[in-house]
Amino acid sequence: MTSADLLGDRPMLGRRAFLGAAAGLAAMPVAGKAAASERVRVAVIGVRSRGLDHVRLFAADPGAEIVALCDVDDAMFRRALAASSINGKAPRVEKDFRRLLDDKTIDAVSIATPDHWHAIMTIMACQAGKDVYVEKPISHNMVEGRRMVEAARKHRRVVQVGTQRRSAPAAIEAIERVRGGAIGKVGMAHAWMHHVRKGIGHAQPGPLPPGVDYDMWQGPAPDRPFHANRFHYNWHWFWVWGTGELGNNGIHGVDVARWGLGVDAPTAVTSGGGKYVFDDDQEVPDTQVTTWEYPGCCMVWEHRMWSPHPESGLPFGVAFHGDKGTLITDGKSWRIEDGDGSQSKPGPDGQKLHVRDFLDCVKSRNQPNADIETGHQSTRLCHIGNIAFRTGKKLTFDADHECFHDAEADKLLSREYSSRFSLPAEV
Repeated sequence: MTSADLLGDRPMLGRRAFLGAAAGLAAMPVAGKAAASERVRVAVIGVRSRGLDHVRLFAADPGAEIVALCDVDDAMFRRALAASSINGKAPRVEKDFRRLLDDKTIDAVSIATPDHWHAIMTIMACQAGKDVYVEKPISHNMVEGRRMVEAARKHRRVVQVGTQRRSAPAAIEAIERVRGGAIGKVGMAHAWMHHVRKGIGHAQPGPLPPGVDYDMWQGPAPDRPFHANRFHYNWHWFWVWGTGELGNNGIHGVDVARWGLGVDAPTAVTSGGGKYVFDDDQEVPDTQVTTWEYPGCCMVWEHRMWSPHPESGLPFGVAFHGDKGTLITDGKSWRIEDGDGSQSKPGPDGQKLHVRDFLDCVKSRNQPNADIETGHQSTRLCHIGNIAFRTGKKLTFDADHECFHDAEADKLLSREYSSRFSLPAEV
């Protein structure tokens, strides 16, 4: 299979000061492509939906050169090649990501695969000396996330998590306002996603589409028969591969909420909800409310996957409730209600700036805005929220050991792996 074949008609602030980060982002160059020797050579793994966004973002940045694309589905390459080819030169294509890790000329990999692949690919990339841009949520479970942090630190790799609001000027400014006392003492942060998704129906096992390597797609996950309604994107709604809407979009909300509150691990978590509207094969809740308790404040996530009704005028948002007002943001703008009434002008969502921050850090070896440790701290909120939902318990969290001391809950901190790939004991 060649690149030419696939282009035919054939059917993936860390800890820096906010003002410093904003100043660096404002200096983003807009000139033409840099000399090849100055560009970061990037391979994108997983090039469908979100991965195609990665292809376009890296291809548009003058500091990057996309040299390879990887996917388990041949049908995904055509659009990705068209988006990444420059002056008629197309990147190479692979179906096995390990060939990219063996290539010493590749500087970094961008991972936009299903959740169950994020951790193992990131760890293996760090071991191979590659820097990593990995989509949210960084991991399928808690143990994987901690192992990713260990791998990044041991091998001294730059690992940026795809929580792009960490690089969005409006979000940075909103967090400065919250932490600076603009709304007084904050007792609660509330994040939400209310939108309408389509149900996935009911289906029986069926034949694989042509050109799909399903064994590689399943990778570290236990074997499951192929169902067309559990494949592209719909894998999010099954615990064996995904993390539900809390992990899918909730990570964006709880990351901003945790950032603004200036908190790390909660002391306790509860989560309720269920499948109240969809009648289909999905395992995860279509309605969920999760609360994390901290000394002096709490954080709440709420999603309705079937509701067109926005909250505070926003389908997605985060509200910080203080005793002198409430600040509401979606990451592109912010406003204060019941306070001084100040607000920002609409700005970018941070995706281009986030990719630029990653590329700059690959060269400087500085920590990126959404460093892997920061990403893990936010992602584990999603994991423990889902565990509280699945067990139906209010759980006390031991942050030092990242566990609950509850046998049923602790079992869900990791997972069963396949014989194909498993989480390495040593990174």
